[in-house]
This record gives sequence, C-alpha cells and structure tokens, in this order.
Amino acid sequence: MIEAPSSILPGEIDRPYLQKLLGADTALILEIGANDGAHTERFLSDFPNAAIWAFEPDPRALAKFKARAFPSRVRLFEFAIGAEDGEAEFHVSSGFPDDMPSHERKSYPLGWDQSGSLRAPKSHKTVWPWVKFETTISVAVKRLDTWAKEHGVGTVDLIWADMQGAEGDLIAGGKDTLAKTRYLYTEYSDDEWYEGQPNLAQLADSLPNFSIVRRYKMDVLLKNRAFEP
Repeated sequence: MIEAPSSILPGEIDRPYLQKLLGADTALILEIGANDGAHTERFLSDFPNAAIWAFEPDPRALAKFKARAFPSRVRLFEFAIGAEDGEAEFHVSSGFPDDMPSHERKSYPLGWDQSGSLRAPKSHKTVWPWVKFETTISVAVKRLDTWAKEHGVGTVDLIWADMQGAEGDLIAGGKDTLAKTRYLYTEYSDDEWYEGQPNLAQLADSLPNFSIVRRYKMDVLLKNRAFEP
C-alpha cells in the first residue's frame, strides 16, 4: 500500500503548479468526466501545445460543452469510461442548493448536472441532501483500454478524472493505458458517497506503480514511477 502524505491541502490543485509539473511539451490530456467543459477551457489556456480529449455521458452537460465551440485540438467522446464495454445505467443528478443565487441557477436549466454517476448514490444523499437522484438513463460505456487501443494512444501526460465514485471502474478498465500515463489526478473520498466508491487507500492499492504527489481534501495527484528518471 502507498502511504499518503499526512498533510491535506485545501481545495484542488493550483494551475501554475500543474503547468510546472507537466511542462511546456505536454502533448495529451484525457479529461474523464468533462461536464460542461469549464476545466477543458483551462487546459487549453495552460497547455497551448496539448490535445485535450474529453469524455462525458450526461446529455445536459454535453449540450453545454458543445456550445463552447472548442478548437480542433479538443475532441469530445460522448460516453462514460467504465470497467466493461457496453451500456450501463447512469444516475442523473438534479436539484439546487437553497442558497444558490438565481443567476447561477440559469446555468443549470435542466437541474444540477455535476453529480451524475454510473454508481448509485449512497452517503451523497446525506452529505448533500439537496442533490436529487430521481431518474436514470442508459449510456454507452467503454473501457479506457478499449478506447485507447481503437485510437492508437501512446503516452498520456495527464488523466484528469472527475467520475463521481466510479474511479475504481476507470482503473479496472484502464490498466494498460494507466501504465503509459505520467500523472493521474482524481477525486476521492474516504466516505462512500456512491456505492462501491473506493477510498484513498483502496485507490492507492489498485495503482501499485503510482506514488502520491499531493493530497487534497477531496482530490489526489499521483505520479507514475515508470516515468521517473
């Protein structure tokens, strides 16, 4: 098991640190769980030579992503990354926090779309009771390794994963691709927000060739030791 640093930093990774870590020659970033493309825009700005390949299954988020009209170095794949190829039930999130200003609600005309998951909600319902999971839809799913083989993917500089509890599915279906990935940044929780969500220790155990670089309150950055000099 990988021992995590004892300190936990607040928030999420800062952009200058990530730029310095990856370097100016960053060529390929995979954004798994791209939602509406907000992070995609940052990657375009921060890594001007990189291709950003984004994955998102929620039709509401996809519509907002496409409305941004990204340049050609952004490619969008309209399916979920999972442990098996095929189709799966996607738990659609909705609702609004009571204190969300009306102008912010306009960004979510069909309800809150940032918490949907292949995994059924568990403690999420208690931690964020305003987030509702009232419907499910069927979405296409591919293993990361299946997709990478189809597209002849070699080295990946960064996987940025925001999968709402399905991080273990990414790892289960992406071992070959992860072996060729320099850095992995992913959400984690030591509480089971979604059914079957791996905690940080379980994530670390499933990634024996990775070391934890930085640990945040709800995210972790890992480095593949195979790329160390």
